Amino acid sequence: MHAVDGLEVGFEMKRFLSLCAVLALVSCGELPRAPDSKPARPIVFPLPPDEPRFIYERTLYSSADVVPDEATSAFRRMVTGERRTGEGLVKPYAVAVYQGRVFLSDSVERFIKAFDFRNGRYHKIGVDEPGRLIKPLGIDVDRSGNLYVADATAKAIMVYGSDGKFLRKIGGPKWFDRLASVTADPRGDRVYVVDIGGVQSEHHRVRVFDLKSGEHLFDIGRRGKGPGEFNLPRDVAVGKDGNLYVVDGGNFRVQVFDRGGKFLRSFGSVGLQFGNFARPKEIAADRDGNVYVVDTAFGNFQIFDPEGTLLLFVGGRSEQDGPAKYMLPSGIAVDEDGRVYMVDQWFRKVDIYRPAHLKAEDGYLGKKPPAKAPPKQ
Repeated sequence: MHAVDGLEVGFEMKRFLSLCAVLALVSCGELPRAPDSKPARPIVFPLPPDEPRFIYERTLYSSADVVPDEATSAFRRMVTGERRTGEGLVKPYAVAVYQGRVFLSDSVERFIKAFDFRNGRYHKIGVDEPGRLIKPLGIDVDRSGNLYVADATAKAIMVYGSDGKFLRKIGGPKWFDRLASVTADPRGDRVYVVDIGGVQSEHHRVRVFDLKSGEHLFDIGRRGKGPGEFNLPRDVAVGKDGNLYVVDGGNFRVQVFDRGGKFLRSFGSVGLQFGNFARPKEIAADRDGNVYVVDTAFGNFQIFDPEGTLLLFVGGRSEQDGPAKYMLPSGIAVDEDGRVYMVDQWFRKVDIYRPAHLKAEDGYLGKKPPAKAPPKQ
């Protein structure tokens, strides 16, 4: 037995209890609701008097936040006071973004929910054969808009084109013990797949595959707590420098490797101070090379430079929903314009933050589609 097994059991028990609580609420119908009003003034990070770097912009709860409203429906609700409805999120896990299209994995509803802000469209991916999903977790998109989904039950990476059509499968049951996430290399030739392992598994590693052929190239890491070793790895981000930033959850750190899998350095440790980790989960990188790490226990994401220096943290743990308030955050993504997307499983939402230098009307999310005309009689 390894010394880290006690940590693993603790994490598994917390995850199990959290899931039971969520399912209990769903079965009773007592679901978290979106706040009824918008904040009176902009919510910025860091707080004044420091110069703001990010502005809370909006929250995505359902298809109603993307699909344009019909004029007649809006008028009827104004008169009757009824709420606008849409297809919401049940248990969102990970998020990926490509040119104004936001993809969310939902492990309970078992498909990908695609919110196309630019065209005012909502659709589903992975519902039908071929390419039907069973338990989608980590997701990513490549530079062509193709979508990669880590299916934990199928133990395979499912690949879909930019139109949502199934293309191929990478891996399979013999390749993974406990599939968690997938990351497409920006160079367009590889995918990095995290095998999280577990109490009974020695396979705590990142597996590297050829993007087009699906051929297995090599592995990074093994079970342990030394440099280059993992205990419950969670996710991978590729930095501006081409290096791999891997969330090593059970060791409470981020490890950095070069493209060939050589260990370079690590940062972070267990603790309650800024820059520490308590339950790190997913990771993302921006165009400047900074990395963003979600911490489920802290209820926030922390931003580090490539060397691991803490730059900023955003959000906080809360039992009541609201902008930048989280109970069970999981996924994170940074889009081409620098907007940050943060998933919370408990409140079933995605909070979106805009860089302070970017105007609200700029970027892929800036322009809204026109309202739908009422149907012809």
